[in-house]
Amino acid sequence: MWSSQFSKNALAGLTTSFALVPECIAFALVAHLNPLAGLYGAFFICTITALFGGRPGMISGAAGSMAVVIVALVAQHGLQYFLATVVISGLIMLLFGVLRLGKLVSMVPHPVMLGFVNGLAIVIAWSQLQHFKADGAWLQGASLAWMGGLVLLTMAIVYLLPRLTKAVPPALVAIISVGLLVQVLHLPVHTLGDMAHIAGGLPVFALPAVPFSMETLRIVLPYAALMAMVGLLETLLTFNLTDEITETRGLPDRECVALGAANVASGLFGGMGGCAMIGQTMINLGSGGRTRVSGAVAGVMILLFILFLSPWIERIPLAALVGVMFVVAQQTFAWSSLQVLGKVPRHDALLIVVVTAITVATDLATAVLCGIVIAALSFAWRHAREVKMDATLAEGVKTYSPHGTLFFASVEHFNALFEPKDDPQQVVLDCRHLRLADHSALVALAALRERYAKADKTLQVQHLSQRCASLLQRSGVMVTV
Repeated sequence: MWSSQFSKNALAGLTTSFALVPECIAFALVAHLNPLAGLYGAFFICTITALFGGRPGMISGAAGSMAVVIVALVAQHGLQYFLATVVISGLIMLLFGVLRLGKLVSMVPHPVMLGFVNGLAIVIAWSQLQHFKADGAWLQGASLAWMGGLVLLTMAIVYLLPRLTKAVPPALVAIISVGLLVQVLHLPVHTLGDMAHIAGGLPVFALPAVPFSMETLRIVLPYAALMAMVGLLETLLTFNLTDEITETRGLPDRECVALGAANVASGLFGGMGGCAMIGQTMINLGSGGRTRVSGAVAGVMILLFILFLSPWIERIPLAALVGVMFVVAQQTFAWSSLQVLGKVPRHDALLIVVVTAITVATDLATAVLCGIVIAALSFAWRHAREVKMDATLAEGVKTYSPHGTLFFASVEHFNALFEPKDDPQQVVLDCRHLRLADHSALVALAALRERYAKADKTLQVQHLSQRCASLLQRSGVMVTV
């Protein structure tokens, strides 16, 4: 049983490693770096997070979302400042985990998660279209036909093979089969070797050659903070998705610490920064990878590709990898979200669409932050309208009994429920069903007392909870209780 699980996870890791190579090369080229920087980064980040992270089965590597952040830095200041940025961003991630802030991902609403997943699925599929170009122009004629045909063949194998056997990952069989077909028939298609040559030596430890000064920190810290934020966001969201797929619970803080340590190691050995990669994670999970073995094998295989296997890996046709990534995009997209758009509240449906669109148009960090802000404002607006008021008049005393939460968004509505000019001399505010949530609530209560005082009337507050009474005392708001 143990041997079977080990083999299954090892094969899943091998499959995932094939999909890591072109992505890491492409991201390195986007950042104007040597492709080996992307591969070294993938080796360190994938291996360290797999062995020591808090989410077995999740794959991390040199990520495009982090690569685009540092394009300007590399262009203006060069490689060494970039490596210093990777190290500092890793330290920020590590600190984030040590402070146990990983649980903040629970603040991300489910519609934002759906928009994130859908947006990334579209981005994954869209990014594969670049492989249908040569020298900036779209493929035509026989080249386009061979490319399209091999992509469809790869997808067909991935979809149909599980109906025959589940002993081996279908993506691995598809890549090897299409690769052999291309080599035997000498088909005129692009291979990994056309993107870049990946042969190299062992990564070498070296501190970034930058001045250790406040000026250097001023240059790299903004980029490092942005890289850390993007990396943590993508990692924690992918973390949640992996939890849902595997129906297990990981340790988010441990994952953040491991990711930070991996980025520090990558920067010290000349590699790119990185984070969780949803496409490669889906390939790993779809291939049966559930333990640390799959991620560790994927990372180690990257190093073996560089040191010994580059002549073979460079022969893999891009069409096979494109086909696999198209399947990943299709399986990543939350198709169920389309069915619920007309069933969930309108604001949630709008949130799914908006986050998806922003993810595609800009980047993940912007999309998630916008989604959280929109969701928070929507919640505040709706919750503010839930403050209700019961009013009774008995023996010359009017009693107000508000129900709900008094906070910044509900203050205006709360104030409109009182009529100081028309009320009798004695007014009672029964707060047994009212919760004071923030400083705006305290100020509103003080302002309400002043309104009644100006009208020469008395406001008596009753049945405040111990917490609310303590808040009033600390704030210096004097009301008659």
